[in-house]
Amino acid sequence: MPTLFFLLSGEHPTLPYSELKAVLEAEGFGYKALSTLPQIALINVSRRCIKPVASRCAMTRVCGIEIFSCNAKKDEIFKNVKEANLRGLIGTSQSFEVRVRRVQESSPELRVTMLEREIGEILLEKLPGVKVKLEKPDKTFFGILSGDKFVFGLRLVEIAAKPFMERRPRKRLFFHPTTMPPKLARCMTNLARVKKEQILLDPFCGVGGFLIEAGLVGCRVVGLDVKKRMVEGSIQNLRYFRVAPMGVVMGDARKLPFRRADCILTDPPYGRGATTLGVSMKKVISDFLRVAYDVLPKNGFICLASPRTLRVCELGRRRGFKTVERHFVYIHRSLTREIAVFRKV
Repeated sequence: MPTLFFLLSGEHPTLPYSELKAVLEAEGFGYKALSTLPQIALINVSRRCIKPVASRCAMTRVCGIEIFSCNAKKDEIFKNVKEANLRGLIGTSQSFEVRVRRVQESSPELRVTMLEREIGEILLEKLPGVKVKLEKPDKTFFGILSGDKFVFGLRLVEIAAKPFMERRPRKRLFFHPTTMPPKLARCMTNLARVKKEQILLDPFCGVGGFLIEAGLVGCRVVGLDVKKRMVEGSIQNLRYFRVAPMGVVMGDARKLPFRRADCILTDPPYGRGATTLGVSMKKVISDFLRVAYDVLPKNGFICLASPRTLRVCELGRRRGFKTVERHFVYIHRSLTREIAVFRKV
């Protein structure tokens, strides 16, 4: 298998890398993680993974084939470019460009424009018949300055963030201030390891943010909320984004009216603007986890968010779940969100 590089968004220290691995697992790709640099994952994996990664991941920006990695020293970079094996990567009559990106202020002594120009000159000498084209070239050679390293490869796909911006909460027909941003909702969808055509349940669906993202991935989605207004808003939003749910119904997540679901993805009510109808948040989530265990198949996943102070992993353990991973997202001074992934054992 080739070594692929993935440039991650860097908006969170752990979520982008975990999301990428979760998508590979959900899509059935065996892989070997080679190393992790700031905002870069180098992975031995089939090139066939590029399409599902590009269509599913919210926190991956660029995917490509690694040609070499070296220390971020000018002479070492140019030496590796001259010695690189580019066989099969570019045709003799094709055009190319060179793009270099710096992450987290890495190697400030190196100028990006200088690297692009000089690497391009070396490639022109090395590849007879090719030409530089800065607009819509056939191939893009892509370098990344990360930490004290330089990763160089052929870019295969760049993932646009625009679709997530077009689905942000204020763009929806029905808005609620507690709605999770679509990028984080998509990331959590992927952390749940859901596969196309599987049934994904959100028992605290609110205005449908998770259902939208899971539906766009290709899941069959089912939503539940205790408030009629939220159910109606969720249906409006799903229709607006052309996601057809199996059903969105009014009901209590502590008494699930469903016999089974392949996985569960949810963000129970907490914080400002949310209500648990007079029941403590801890009891609501604990009771929900009890009934969720019976709905999921063996090895089924739950991904859920809760306040860090709730210690949701302990609640999950008491209900028989195994904690697969956990992440912390700072929201404001009084709220740090814990994102936990459980598996039924």
